[in-house]
Amino acid sequence: MVRVFRYRGKTLEELKKMSLEEFSKILTSRERRSILRGLTERQKKLLEEIRKDSKKFHKTHERDMVILPEMVDVKFGVYNGKEYKTVTITPEMIGRRLGEFALTRQRVLHSAPGVGATRGSKHIPLK
Repeated sequence: MVRVFRYRGKTLEELKKMSLEEFSKILTSRERRSILRGLTERQKKLLEEIRKDSKKFHKTHERDMVILPEMVDVKFGVYNGKEYKTVTITPEMIGRRLGEFALTRQRVLHSAPGVGATRGSKHIPLK
């Protein structure tokens, strides 16, 4: 049995046929508010780029862009403050934001002090 993706009871094809205003009605309140207030100029430009060529890799700083149905299967390089993290949009990501998939913080792994460390930091307690 093949499981069909649904977002709030709508299939992906139905979502793609919806206008932006119709789609915003089924989003969560925060994302709905963001879309109804209007997309920024940079977000509009990114959306036009996607509509022009969806197969291309798109680099962006727009972490607050709401993921729309027309973005499915598009590859993005989302900037996390240091580098561009590759994010491929899947149907399950619809209604979320691009920045949620490019984490800005990494786990810190501390090790033993290295060459040039001070005497105090080389001390290893016995207990």
